[in-house]
Amino acid sequence: MKTSGLNFRHLYFFWMVAKEGGVTRAAERLGLAVQTVSMQLASLEQSVGKQLLEPQGRRLVPTEAGRLALTYCDQIFLLGDQLQDALEEADKGKMRLTVGISDSLPKLIAFRLLQATQTMATQVRLVCMEDEFENLLADLALGKLDVVLTDRAVHAGGSLKVFSHLLGESDMKLFGVPKLAKKYRRNFPASLHGAPLLLPTRNNALRGRIDAWLVQHEVRPDIVGEFEDNAMLNTFGRNGLGLFFAPSALAHDLEDQLGAVLVGDAPELREHFYAISNARKIRHPAIEAILSTVHSGPFS
Repeated sequence: MKTSGLNFRHLYFFWMVAKEGGVTRAAERLGLAVQTVSMQLASLEQSVGKQLLEPQGRRLVPTEAGRLALTYCDQIFLLGDQLQDALEEADKGKMRLTVGISDSLPKLIAFRLLQATQTMATQVRLVCMEDEFENLLADLALGKLDVVLTDRAVHAGGSLKVFSHLLGESDMKLFGVPKLAKKYRRNFPASLHGAPLLLPTRNNALRGRIDAWLVQHEVRPDIVGEFEDNAMLNTFGRNGLGLFFAPSALAHDLEDQLGAVLVGDAPELREHFYAISNARKIRHPAIEAILSTVHSGPFS
């Protein structure tokens, strides 16, 4: 079996020096003498045959080779931390699921999807990260996430080897606070001409379909806000700044939590929900539980 010959202790010291920007600060963090860290760093550079750090002002910064090494170090030590967490949780009879949630996905939908993990025989510890779609895919590819929940599929033929699993879909409805809903409910959707409307930004998967729906019904609302983050859009909607679209599956939740009521149905508009994974076949038990539940639930 081929071995790298790398001393991972030396590699860890290099990682710390690169993160801290100098040997002295890294030594303080590690609780070691500066000479010890310097010697270990020199040993690593000798073993790989390349200079990994170089002075820049009063700091040490990675060379081109060092930057490449640093990307691998990030993955190595992240996996090491995850391994330690997994072993500790296994001893306690727990399972860990690290989830990336796209900022465009309605948070109530994310809750519904993840709810299935809380009824498993094995206790699941959820670690949820929210970010933009592209950033989450990068973290998934690096092994920082087990799965990404989002409202769009990954385009085939991309450089990232990740796979889209359709969880379900929901038709859309238009909601608003009672005062706005009463004003624009009659003669819907023609009533939307000039109505204040809150929309997702144009890089959202749903936005293009909403624009086409408005053109189809020949209405030109007053778009008073565009939002990348769905939670922010809902906050503005809850405070009466405009009407907003949401999945019909969330109608009761929106009334209970946001005080928003139905303005009208838009059955031609549909939102899709996906789980993105590194493997074509899902093997994580908690993700399997999500798939099993949603395929027989409200999004089936």
